[in-house]
Amino acid sequence: MRSSLRSRKAPQHRRTTVKFAAAVVAGALALTVTACGGDDSDDKDSGDKGGGKESGAAVQLPKLDGQTVSVAAVWGGSERKVFLKVLDEFEKRTGAKVTFVPAQDPIISFLESKVAGGQPPDVAMLPQVGAIEQAVENKWAKPVGPEAQKQLDKNYGKGWQDLGAVDDKQYGVYFKAANKSLVWYNTQVFDNAGTKAPKTWDDFIKTAQTVYDSGVPPISVAGADGWTLTDWFENIYLSQAGPEKYDDLAEHEIKWTDPSVKEALTTLGELFGKKGFVAGGADGALQTEFPVSVKQTFTGGDQPKAGMVFEGDMVSLPISETKAKIGTDAKVFPFPAVGSESPAVVGGDAAVALKDSKGAQALLTFLASPDSAKVWAEAGGFVSPNKNLDLAAYPNDVQRSIAKALIAAGDDIRFDMSDQAPQAFGGTPGKGEWKALQDFLKNPKDVEGTQKALETAAAKAYKD
Repeated sequence: MRSSLRSRKAPQHRRTTVKFAAAVVAGALALTVTACGGDDSDDKDSGDKGGGKESGAAVQLPKLDGQTVSVAAVWGGSERKVFLKVLDEFEKRTGAKVTFVPAQDPIISFLESKVAGGQPPDVAMLPQVGAIEQAVENKWAKPVGPEAQKQLDKNYGKGWQDLGAVDDKQYGVYFKAANKSLVWYNTQVFDNAGTKAPKTWDDFIKTAQTVYDSGVPPISVAGADGWTLTDWFENIYLSQAGPEKYDDLAEHEIKWTDPSVKEALTTLGELFGKKGFVAGGADGALQTEFPVSVKQTFTGGDQPKAGMVFEGDMVSLPISETKAKIGTDAKVFPFPAVGSESPAVVGGDAAVALKDSKGAQALLTFLASPDSAKVWAEAGGFVSPNKNLDLAAYPNDVQRSIAKALIAAGDDIRFDMSDQAPQAFGGTPGKGEWKALQDFLKNPKDVEGTQKALETAAAKAYKD
């Protein structure tokens, strides 16, 4: 029942990848002159707000007094806190009581246990395209209702709708998107080292060496969270091998033993294998979770544990929990071009109803509206695929630039490769791609062994 991912994409990938990457560059440049943190609301009236639309009248929701709506998600820390604010707004408007259900990765396995126990949540936030397809195949997912579909038709481009559809039936509402092609750096470390933001991979390696020579490990890697390692690989692969190969590998139409994979792993190994480049070494990185990888880059004064951290726009939330200020202490540059172009990889989280309940459909309707997106956008660390969210809701020019670029990309989206895969391969801790790349971080010289492990796991997962 697994639907064709190729059928979801418009044919002109390279054109939009260039356009999106160029806009991301503009956002990164804006960061060098915009000083604001994730919760700073002072400059909401400044900068470029173009491209967004007024949300107009509030979305109409039914009264749900006395009803309980449960929502499962893997979000923790800063993300969970802000999402709870979104759910609080839903409670105020409907009278329902919303229960947040903390889920573990892989969320499909978590939901399987809940369904088997007769207690599935009303709604689950699924972070992978493959997870939506598995929820449909398992007959857990319920199609979106007419009111939610109206909001989708009004507020979302066809590309984002298609990502939440299986066999031409709509199941998912993509609430949160992410630009996963950014490198954030500690400006004091760069200043002390006498270096600047690089544009190419060769320059990136040289910059890392300069930072290392200044006495600071150049890169913070969240090796405990395997998804960050898949993002490292995907950005290198997209820039180096190109979008067509990227799509083929995402659909397992070429094997992970392909020479293009070898080239990308070899390139990544240049960074991971350089002694002293990864903060804490491989062993330390494999015990470092994503929020810590960010915070240790922007704490410690002249001697933080690292000078740079790679990940998407969500990095701004952990930064906002430190004393560092985005735009002064923390700046960002686009993922360096390994090939002819900088890569532009996006991800997202979709809401899927697991119960035929009035409350579940009402929540999907709310999450498909600009009203819900506005709550998180104002807090920072968030990009919405909702084209009718007023860009003024974002707390700074950089977030606005990234969001505007995402909307401008239209239907032709280059989605996170691991999130397109079956979850057994692309989204399960200790297994599949996560495990193979964690082993690679530990031994980056074993390119051939890593390829074989990836292909073995992929072949089984795609067959199943």
